[in-house]
Amino acid sequence: MSSRIRVVVAKPGLDGHDRGAKVVARALRDAGMEVIYTGLHQTPEQIVETAIQEDADAVGLSVLSGAHMTLFKRVLELLAERDATDIVVFGGGIIPDADIPELEQLGVAKIFTPGATTQSIVDWVRANVTQPVA
Repeated sequence: MSSRIRVVVAKPGLDGHDRGAKVVARALRDAGMEVIYTGLHQTPEQIVETAIQEDADAVGLSVLSGAHMTLFKRVLELLAERDATDIVVFGGGIIPDADIPELEQLGVAKIFTPGATTQSIVDWVRANVTQPVA
């Protein structure tokens, strides 16, 4: 069994732009993490199922569509229903500053806004996602 951090990177909803998600996935992989990229147009149910099946330590959501409040909330609800609240949820995209405190109240661990460096994301995941025990 691997002791590397496992991260599911997902694009929920109808947003068809995944360049940012792929850049983050590559940066996490290059930093030595195991990354599972789900591809475009994933439902919250598909994302949570993947995270549980893959024994993920974290889920990173990329949301550019404006549906971030609904999508993050649903992923968190489904994780709770599946008794998987130990999976850290973080994300980024086009998310208004005013929405970030509410997302954090829902249980999103961190939101990265446009301009965040891949190194800052890698550093945050390393510092905030529990390293699994081999």
